[in-house]
Amino acid sequence: MTALIMDLRRNRLLASYVIVGTLFLILVIAGGLLSDRFLTWRNFSNLFQQLIVLGMVSLGQTFVVLMGGIDLAVGALVGALTVFLASFLEWRPDMLWLAIPLSAIIATAIGALNGLMIVVLRVHALIVTLGMGSIIFGATLMYRREPGGSVPNAFADFAYANVGNIPISAIVLVAIFALAGLWLQRTRSGRDIYFAGGDPEAARLNGVHVNKVIILAYAISGLCAAGAAIFLTARTGVGDPRIGAALTLQSITPVVVGGTILAGGRGGVLGTFLGVLLVTTLNNLLNFVNVSSYYQWVIQGLIIIIAVAFNTSGKRR
Repeated sequence: MTALIMDLRRNRLLASYVIVGTLFLILVIAGGLLSDRFLTWRNFSNLFQQLIVLGMVSLGQTFVVLMGGIDLAVGALVGALTVFLASFLEWRPDMLWLAIPLSAIIATAIGALNGLMIVVLRVHALIVTLGMGSIIFGATLMYRREPGGSVPNAFADFAYANVGNIPISAIVLVAIFALAGLWLQRTRSGRDIYFAGGDPEAARLNGVHVNKVIILAYAISGLCAAGAAIFLTARTGVGDPRIGAALTLQSITPVVVGGTILAGGRGGVLGTFLGVLLVTTLNNLLNFVNVSSYYQWVIQGLIIIIAVAFNTSGKRR
C-alpha cells in the first residue's frame, strides 16, 4: 500500500512538471507571435535577470512548504536587508567583504528564530511569520522610509556581469537550485525534511528531530531571502524598505505551481524552478502586451487557486 501511494505521488508530481513545462513552451510560442522583440536575446537576458530574486525567495519558501509551513516574512526581510546593505556600504564601502556575510547571518538567524517560535510557542507558522514580517517592516520604516544609501561600483557590477550573454547571477541561481535538489534527494538530512513534513509523528518515532528540521527549514528560507536582497541591492544601488512587498505572494506561486503541496511532504526544487520560469515568462509576456500590473496580480491569484486545487484533488478522492 505504501509503495502504491508513493507511485501515485510521483506520477502526480511528474504530471505537474509536464503541465508546467508545456505551459512554459506555449507562453514562449505565444510571445514570439505577439511581439517581434520577445524572442530576442536581449529580452532573454532580461528574463534571466528577473529570475534571480523570485528564484531565491521561492527556493527558500520550498523548504518551508515541504515542512507544511509558510513564510510570510520573506518580503519584509528582503526589503530590510537591502536597507541594511545600502546603508552599511554607504558608511563603509570598503567593507563589502563583511557586509554580505553579515546580512546572510542576520537573515538566517531571523529565519531560525521564526522556526524556534513555531516550535516553542506552538503557534501556527502563518501567525508567527506574519507577525515577524510586520515587526521587520515597521522597524525598517522607522529607520528609512524612502529608498536611499549607495553601493560601491564593484558590487553593482556583479549584478550586470555576464558570461557570454548569460548573466553570472543566473548561472549561480541554477547551481544553487541544483545543489539544493541534490541535498534534498541524496542526503539523510534532506530526506528528513520530506519525512518530517509528510508525517511528523512517524518521523519522530523513527528518530528524526522534527523540531530541529523545522528550524532548519526556516533558517534556509531566511538565507535565501538574503541572497535575493544581495542581488537586488547590487542591481538597484540603493536600499528600499518596500522593494520586497510583492515577494511574499510571488514566492508562494512558483512553489505550488511546481507541485509542492501546502500540506507538506511532497514536491521539490525542480518543480519550483519550473514554476519560477513559468511565472517570470508570463509576467514578461504580459508586460510586452501592456497588461496592467493589477491584472497580473489577479492572474497570479487564480494560478495559485488552480494549482492548489489540482495538487489536492487526489486527496479528496
